[in-house]
Amino acid sequence: MHIADFVSGSIGGACGVAVGYPLDTVKVRIQTQKQFRGVYQCAVETYSKEGVHGFFKGMSLPMATVSMTSSVVFGTYRNCLQCLKQARGADWGPNTKLEVFLSGMAGGVAQITVMSPGDIVKVRLQCQTESKRGGANMAKPKYHGPVHCLLSIVKEEGLVGLYRGALPLMLRDGPSYATYFLTYTTICEWLSGGSKKKTDWSGVMLAGGIAGMAGWTVGTPMDVIKARLQMDGAREIKRYKGFFHCITETVRVEGAGVFFRSLGINCLRAFPVNMVVFFTYEVLTGVLQAGPERVEPPRLGFE
Repeated sequence: MHIADFVSGSIGGACGVAVGYPLDTVKVRIQTQKQFRGVYQCAVETYSKEGVHGFFKGMSLPMATVSMTSSVVFGTYRNCLQCLKQARGADWGPNTKLEVFLSGMAGGVAQITVMSPGDIVKVRLQCQTESKRGGANMAKPKYHGPVHCLLSIVKEEGLVGLYRGALPLMLRDGPSYATYFLTYTTICEWLSGGSKKKTDWSGVMLAGGIAGMAGWTVGTPMDVIKARLQMDGAREIKRYKGFFHCITETVRVEGAGVFFRSLGINCLRAFPVNMVVFFTYEVLTGVLQAGPERVEPPRLGFE
C-alpha cells in the first residue's frame, strides 16, 4: 500500500480547510438561507453581526476529521490506480485516463462514511447566524459548539441523523473527485509535453487550482441539495420528504438556476484551496517516498 499518500493527503487536506473555510461558510449560507442575496452581501452581513468568528463557525470538527477524510481520498485513489494497473497486467506502465477517473471516483465515494457526520455538524454551525454577543432580547444560538451540535443531532434524530444528506454527498463527491484527479493528471501531462519529465511546482499549483474548479463545477448542484437536506427541520418545519422531493421542490420554487447560484464562490474558493492541497501533498509525498535530499513532485496518474 502507498502509505505516504494517506499521510500526505491528510496534511494537505487540513491545510486546504484552513485556507478556504471563510468562503465555505458564505457558500453554505447562500445555498440554504434566502436572506442572503449574494457573496458580498452575505460576507458583509456576517461580519457586521458576528464578527470574524462568524466565518469560522464549526471549523474545529472539520479540521479534526479532514485529516482522516483526505487521507482516505488520496490513499484510496493511489491504491486503486495500482490495483487497476495490476489487473490489466501492466505493473510498470502508465495508468490510463479511465483508470484515473475510476480511481478518483472510488476515493470520493470511500470517504463518505467518515465525512458525513462532520459535514452535517459543519453545515449546521455555519448556518447558525445568531451571535453569542447578542443582547438579552435577541435569539441565542441553538448549538454551543461542534460537540454539542453532534450530540444534539444524535439525541433528536438518532445516529441516522448524522448521515442525512449522505446520498447527495456521495453523488457530489464521486463524480467531482473523478473529474478532479483526471483534470489534475491531464494538465500535468500537458505541462510536461507528454514526456516523463516531472511537473515543476508552479505547474503543480496551477493544475491543482484548475482541478479544484473543475471538480466543483461538476459537484455544485448536488452540494446544494446536500446542504438543504442537512438543514431541513433544524431551524424550521421540515420541508422535504426526501432526496427527490428536495430536488423537485427546489426547482419548482426557485428554478433550476439555484443549483448553480453558488458555483462562482465554489470556484473562487476551490482554486487557492486545491493549489495548497496539491502543493502540500506533492511536497510531503516526495519527502516520504524519496527522502529529503530528493524532493520532486510525483505524478498521481500518468507516468
